Amino acid sequence: MEKLATTAAVRARMSRQKSHDTSMEVSLRKALHAAGVRYRIHRKPVKGVRREADIVFGPARVAVFVDGCFWHGCPVHATWPKNNADFWRTKIEGNRRRDVDTDARFAEAGWLVLRVWEHESVEEAAARVLRAVADRRAVRLSPRRGTA
Repeated sequence: MEKLATTAAVRARMSRQKSHDTSMEVSLRKALHAAGVRYRIHRKPVKGVRREADIVFGPARVAVFVDGCFWHGCPVHATWPKNNADFWRTKIEGNRRRDVDTDARFAEAGWLVLRVWEHESVEEAAARVLRAVADRRAVRLSPRRGTA
């Protein structure tokens, strides 16, 4: 693969991009905590899958990923840089493919993956997560059919 020339300013700016504890992620966690649910953060819930979820509800098997609009190619807000355009298109499309692969691998292991875009309303995202967790918990707690 050809190494791309970048400036010191670009390298410095990119190195400051947060991958954990973004403002949306922290806001979502605060809203979920205020609603009374407890969770783990930055965990790899599926053995053998080197993918880390931002918020994990273990017993309910719900994994939440907070995706940045630029890095994950948001259909509403994605922008395609003009400098090193081929590099960035390849990078972002690769991220999209990895997200689809992650969703499939987690689903195969019995997990529900929820993806939250950084531009979403915190309240709406939290409500969606809370519904999913409550639904998954209700299914786990319901009595099994056909057992004595």
